[in-house]
Amino acid sequence: MTTIDAPKAPSKAAAPEKPAPAPVTGGLRHQDGRTFQVVSFRLADEEYGVDIMTVQEIILYGCITQVPEVPEHVLGVINLRGNVIPILNLRRRFGMPDQPANDATRIVVMDLQGRTVGVVVDGVSEVLRLSHEDISPAPPSLLRAGKDYVTGLARRKERLLILLDMSRLLVEGDHGDGAKASTQGNGKQGQSQ
Repeated sequence: MTTIDAPKAPSKAAAPEKPAPAPVTGGLRHQDGRTFQVVSFRLADEEYGVDIMTVQEIILYGCITQVPEVPEHVLGVINLRGNVIPILNLRRRFGMPDQPANDATRIVVMDLQGRTVGVVVDGVSEVLRLSHEDISPAPPSLLRAGKDYVTGLARRKERLLILLDMSRLLVEGDHGDGAKASTQGNGKQGQSQ
């Protein structure tokens, strides 16, 4: 005896769903819910990563106009296509000794909570795609001052990448607001390459 299946009722077409906003974990925005991209850069012998969504561009190190009465890690300002932006030295911010700029030195221009800031790094390495499985929390015993802005450690084969939340690292006053006001008043501006 042969059985015949009853015809199935036509299914209703599901209304297209709006894509959910990409989840954010520790300052890193996940591109597809599982992975996210970071721009990695070097300071001394360590490698750091920041959310690619905060990076506007990477430029050559050029002439920086110094301004008075700013924190030690604020190098000054540059004129980037008509916009005066503060430039910060991450080596000084992290308590590392200064190093002269060389051919690998770059300025990473970032948008941090609506403010454009440039940070000087020893070199930019690459753009990496990471997943939750790649990330380990930073050991609390190692992080005293950095506990608020180090979001974790990424395992990349034999190396560790220190992940930073730059908006937490550069607290109010570090953005060089005073520097910006000073340069607008006297008309001096540095030129970038």
